[in-house]
Amino acid sequence: MARRRRAIKREVNVDPRYASSQVSRLISTVMKCGKRSVAERIVYGAIDEVNKNAQPGAAPLDIFNKAVDMAKPRVEVKARRVGGATYQVPTEVAGDRGASLAIRWLVAFSQKRKGITARKALAQEIKDAAAGQGGAVKKRDDVHKMAQANKAFAHFRW
Repeated sequence: MARRRRAIKREVNVDPRYASSQVSRLISTVMKCGKRSVAERIVYGAIDEVNKNAQPGAAPLDIFNKAVDMAKPRVEVKARRVGGATYQVPTEVAGDRGASLAIRWLVAFSQKRKGITARKALAQEIKDAAAGQGGAVKKRDDVHKMAQANKAFAHFRW
């Protein structure tokens, strides 16, 4: 962790199909070993599969954006060392970090679904998160419970 100054945030390029930076971040998270075209096929196929059963007039990214919003944590705990003891201090999550965590959790829990293709697993995880269930939403709830349980150490925040 840098002690001198804040890290410079790089701009995320938008993806070619939907012109969305969120989708571009999802593609980068899915990508393994630099195989971007494979990751794009998986993500675009999952979004198409999610929208196959959606309402005809809805925008293609509505369900994906809703899933990311449902999986975003509002608070998290960070370890702070005070006087030889380590405390789990609840802190608010910045919007950019919350979206990154949500996308990371969506991909991680879709990869844990065994026996189906990556495209279908990601589509199911997005559908579940948009409906308020699934692994990513459960992880968000666990993070919120942890922050609630450690609320007594909130005065160590600085």
